[in-house]
Amino acid sequence: MNRLLLSGGCSFTYGHELSDDKDGKVPSKKSWSALLATSANADYATVSYPGTGNAGIARRVFEYVSQNQSRDMFVAIMWSFCSRYDWAMPRNAVLEKTRWATITPWDTSDTQAEVHKKLATSEPQLEVWKKRREDMRSTGVGPFADALYRHAANQYHETYLSWKSIVWLQNILEKKNIGYFFTLADNTLFWDELKPLSQVDPLMNALYNELDLGKWHFFGERNMGFNQWTLLNDYPRGTTHPLDQAHVDAAGLMSGKFLDLYNTKRSKT
Repeated sequence: MNRLLLSGGCSFTYGHELSDDKDGKVPSKKSWSALLATSANADYATVSYPGTGNAGIARRVFEYVSQNQSRDMFVAIMWSFCSRYDWAMPRNAVLEKTRWATITPWDTSDTQAEVHKKLATSEPQLEVWKKRREDMRSTGVGPFADALYRHAANQYHETYLSWKSIVWLQNILEKKNIGYFFTLADNTLFWDELKPLSQVDPLMNALYNELDLGKWHFFGERNMGFNQWTLLNDYPRGTTHPLDQAHVDAAGLMSGKFLDLYNTKRSKT
């Protein structure tokens, strides 16, 4: 049995708008992570989830790893935007595993005109979003999102939650002797424009120093992320996502470090 590459991330890992996308119903086999699995001759599975934030990414990877402890695996993750939340709600059949809700700034009532404008050229994405809005109203997540972003959400707390989730998962993977490779979609995970978030206060500096950045790939200076890199280099895009060539080239850039880590750290069998 081949080793398994397990990927985590948001839609940039799931592969929205890639050429094999079937209205978001199945993960793409042409995303950066699927391409890395091919380069390593590994089996491939993903727990990526469109629209998810970093706490949700860490939760899903942890759950998969915990339920498949006998499987020889390696983890590759593209961390997402800090402003997304992963929240355990009162149980409801339409929530993920009847409990979990991914909440983003796009879920608030105030942003719906902007969301509709951005998705106007994609009827499938508009239909998915319409269904999501209906589900959020029926579960109470929609009103909660309005209150959360209006009264409580802020960059400091969101960065703290993201870094804590990353350190938490990093340490679990280390404990289980599972190799890993991390990258990111956007450098707002580490920067507030030109100001490093690690320098906000001693707590954030200490948490930042727990990250093993030697196992990360960045796409340029100041921790540039994949999505920023595609915009900077004018890669073709769909409605909101870079298309196939960006994933091919990104996988090429990442393959050196990825393969070094993949081939030198073996999980227990």
